[in-house]
Amino acid sequence: MPYYIEDKLVIAVSSSALFDLSESHEVFLQQGRKAYKAFQEQHRDKPLGKGVAFPFIKRFLALNRRFPEDLPVEVVLLSRNSASTGKRVFRSIQHYGLEITRAAFMEGESPYEYIPAFNASLFLTANEDDVRSAIAAGHPAGLALPSAAVNDDQDDVGMLRIAFDFDGVIADDEAESVFKGGDLDAFVEHEVEKSAVPHRPGPLADLFRKLAQLQQLEDEALERDPSYQRALVTAIVTARNAPAHERVIHTLESWGVSANKTFFLGGMEKYRVLSRFKPHIFFDDQRGHLQSGTGEIAMVHIPFGIANRSVIDG
Repeated sequence: MPYYIEDKLVIAVSSSALFDLSESHEVFLQQGRKAYKAFQEQHRDKPLGKGVAFPFIKRFLALNRRFPEDLPVEVVLLSRNSASTGKRVFRSIQHYGLEITRAAFMEGESPYEYIPAFNASLFLTANEDDVRSAIAAGHPAGLALPSAAVNDDQDDVGMLRIAFDFDGVIADDEAESVFKGGDLDAFVEHEVEKSAVPHRPGPLADLFRKLAQLQQLEDEALERDPSYQRALVTAIVTARNAPAHERVIHTLESWGVSANKTFFLGGMEKYRVLSRFKPHIFFDDQRGHLQSGTGEIAMVHIPFGIANRSVIDG
């Protein structure tokens, strides 16, 4: 029997992250809700263009093809649209062959309160207010930034590559708080002193842990069939370097998880690594690190912790 939703890795996505809603949003801003509803109804059979998160979601859902007896992942739609205006969204989902069947349509209200109801380990949206509210409420959410990374036309979807910052994303912001309050030497001293003390989980810790569980399924598949090709690769890309690296490793070991690739950059520009790894999505808590040259990498801001205190406090 396929996994129940309580056991699945669930990602919630808004229509604004999954599709390009710029045209219809302009109608809403210029002419109001009634005109927006009429516009969506008139164009309900015209598929929406692909949004920033589309390649990531497409490849994420394709993981179920690797494990058809388990179906371990699911995507749910959390939308500010009404069910009526959401008809075009679901017709677009069907047009692209995305296996998304669960949804919540909130008729203008933010859907963030329903993240735990759907057991979601991430809510991905292009609405900054929704992300701020979700993070403030302790829910895992990320802001999908504008990007050119929407062209993924492979019919046979291949590998999914996901990259994470560590502090303020996978782990809490304890170490970052020390760095912000002092200097690099104080940060290194603090982390070396606490190298054997695991960090508390950050907003995307559950997502990272469940991705590690999926990779265990792939490990088992590889044991059964040495020719099996992995579908999921994870990377941690952090500004830390030695000796502050040890606490990162100890934290992951204490959780029983690991990344396929870990980069300790010592303050180097992260894009130098990301441009080689080419993730389908990258999560970081600092907007300054979310630069991708020509915009070919989907970047997601996690506005959590001290690095975003002024953002969260408004």
